Amino acid sequence: MTTSQVKPKPGDLIEIFRGAFQHWVIYVGKGYIIHLVRPQTSVHAQGGSCSMSMQSDMAVVKKEQLQDVVGTDRYTVNNLLDDKYKPRPVKLILQDAHSLLGQELPYSVFSENCEHLVTEMRYGKAESRQVQNAVDVGVGMGVATSFGVGALPAAVATTIFSWKRRCRPPQPP
Repeated sequence: MTTSQVKPKPGDLIEIFRGAFQHWVIYVGKGYIIHLVRPQTSVHAQGGSCSMSMQSDMAVVKKEQLQDVVGTDRYTVNNLLDDKYKPRPVKLILQDAHSLLGQELPYSVFSENCEHLVTEMRYGKAESRQVQNAVDVGVGMGVATSFGVGALPAAVATTIFSWKRRCRPPQPP
């Protein structure tokens, strides 16, 4: 495991680098994180909830040791939207995170992925930089393709969009 330079504090978002994508978790203290896990045999083998596998439209919220989820991957504390939104009180973040444990949540392209889940817990706003970047890349590649740059950018954009998935707790009526 390659550790972060910053020691996580309860309520911090942690970004785990899985090659072409990142898995997002929320730190809840004493070495534990809460995150969204797609049903498979191993958390690390599946790359967390943001894996390219499309076997399920549902995922489960789990609490696990950070080290077990990170495995040999690199990770960092990344409270990416602190400059845009005020974080919610840590007590509420942890309370909401723990209230989701064991729940099966929707897991869909662009609207309900692991990053959306943790940013909603921390900020009260579900956002995904990965999805936004994929949209930006896809739009840019679509424009480039329309100007005759070739079919390769469109194929890359299709691949990027095909694995983006999101998970957010159900909203009250």
